[in-house]
Amino acid sequence: MADDGFVEPTTLYWQKLLAPDCDQRDASVYQYGYPVRLPDGHILTLPIRRSPDDSARAVASLIPNHASFEVIDALAGFMASLAADFRPDIVVGMPTLGLALAPPVAQRLGHGNFAPLGYSRKYWYDNTLSEPVSSITSPDDAKTVYLDPNLVPRLRGRRVLVVDDTISTGTTATAVLRLLERAGANAVGLVFAMSQGNAWKMSLAPAWRDKVRFVFQSPQFQLSPGGWVIDTASLS
Repeated sequence: MADDGFVEPTTLYWQKLLAPDCDQRDASVYQYGYPVRLPDGHILTLPIRRSPDDSARAVASLIPNHASFEVIDALAGFMASLAADFRPDIVVGMPTLGLALAPPVAQRLGHGNFAPLGYSRKYWYDNTLSEPVSSITSPDDAKTVYLDPNLVPRLRGRRVLVVDDTISTGTTATAVLRLLERAGANAVGLVFAMSQGNAWKMSLAPAWRDKVRFVFQSPQFQLSPGGWVIDTASLS
């Protein structure tokens, strides 16, 4: 096997679900992909991506806007089921990857639209409706998340569900909750396709920890001679 750092192009990932009875034995070492089991038993294999600041560490990656409709439809269905008892009036999609999931989640909850947040500032935006955010996948890219002022009347006083692809450190979710509070929204829950470890439990306020739901959880990984092994501390 070539010494390629146990990473490979993601072209074929996120394109299909494997059957519940496919041969996916538990492994102690993963070389390129990590299989996660969905609530109905189907398996989605995620590519393992090296950390940008530590080549001996890695995470499993989910990029919904690269995914097939089959995968998006399945994840959105599970997310809507998880969110139903929050009884949201409107769904807010977090940029960028949450915007691939928020519309189908909103549709499944019976909504006619959703409210997108964005990283691009339009000239009519109000800086008071913005928050700085950071991401472990873009550590050198300082970002600001914005809420279009025209969406405020749709959010003020309403029960809001926040939708994103992944929760990891929880810092972006915390920033969005602050932003929604300033807009007068009543955020009632957060739903994600993936929980990437459990570090977010230290960032979110205690009152929010039982309002976070996700379809599946993935660990962080450490490099070994044969591939990647699960860092069990990331799940504690």
